[in-house]
Amino acid sequence: MNEARELVLPSNGTGEKPDFTSGSLLFIGTATVLLRYAGFTILTDPNFLHQGDHVHLGYGIRSARRTDPAIAIEQLPPLDLIVLSHMHEDHFDRIAAAKLDKNLPIITTQHAADDLQKQGFTAPQAVKTWETLTVTKGDTRARITAMPGRHGPGILSAVLPPVMGSMLEFQPTPEKTVFRLYITGDTLVYEDLKEIPKRYPDIDLALLHLGGTKVFGILLTMDAKQGVQAIQIISPHLSIPIHFNDYTVFKSPLEDFMQAVKEAGLEERVTYLSHGETYPFNVSPTLLQKSS
Repeated sequence: MNEARELVLPSNGTGEKPDFTSGSLLFIGTATVLLRYAGFTILTDPNFLHQGDHVHLGYGIRSARRTDPAIAIEQLPPLDLIVLSHMHEDHFDRIAAAKLDKNLPIITTQHAADDLQKQGFTAPQAVKTWETLTVTKGDTRARITAMPGRHGPGILSAVLPPVMGSMLEFQPTPEKTVFRLYITGDTLVYEDLKEIPKRYPDIDLALLHLGGTKVFGILLTMDAKQGVQAIQIISPHLSIPIHFNDYTVFKSPLEDFMQAVKEAGLEERVTYLSHGETYPFNVSPTLLQKSS
């Protein structure tokens, strides 16, 4: 069993109680999302390259960005931490490497943490599958646990960067979770994902990395069909697709996923965001009262 790990962040110094009643998700583009909830400001997979810029995916493979990020990196608010699925340039690009605070905690895989340290980042936090890092900020806690992920089929996964999904659980007290967010990371649907709903049967929201990334004709991220399968396996209350239509290696457009969701009768369990759009969410007052 992994030892308990904790990261303590400075409180905001205002003395104000964190707001557990509501939060928001801003979809910046690709897999980059800005989460604000319970006093935390968390960024995922920072990718701020612009339309026409290229990313290098290894082995001489390049891909051009088709879209612009909704905001520039300079427009970000002060961040508490970053959650990073893996080290590919469409998830952590050269703009992020140059302009992010080098002391910012980045929760990620061991492979990515090693790479970040070489780039001068001082506070990467490597977590293994099912390992939890508890982040405390004043009167609130966020438990961040690495979820299973596999970026490619069979032997190909061995030559791709290790990936992780993430489970973020927000707690007003150590005994009570009031909001649970699952981020798939760049994974395909495979057997290990079935363990997630067994351990976490009550997931409020899931962010699905889609796109149907293909290299040499081989699928490396979930396409429309696998995205629907992921919803059926994980069974979150609501899902939001991200990581689609942004790069030339993304071969499964969002429209295909929307059609697959409709055919599966899952329309009421999926919400769609355009780049720059914010999803506001509320937490049941009854749930909060039970936690007090």
